[in-house]
Amino acid sequence: MEIPLINLQIGKKAKIKRLEGGFIFQRKLASLNVRIGKTIRMVTTQLLRGPVVIEVDDRRVTLGRGIAVRIFVEEEK
Repeated sequence: MEIPLINLQIGKKAKIKRLEGGFIFQRKLASLNVRIGKTIRMVTTQLLRGPVVIEVDDRRVTLGRGIAVRIFVEEEK
């Protein structure tokens, strides 16, 4: 079941299934190595609607909440 990245629990791994955004949005994420099919891990979410930190290919990436709600993932078992 697909869920927005923002709803993934801390420490859980998931596979990116869908990116909801245009060409520039997807190009920006691709420059951060955030692509469909990649496995990511939620590192932390900040309080009071702050950014989220994910790990992609052993590298940490910080994303704003506006971006994280447009990335859909499927949690790995």
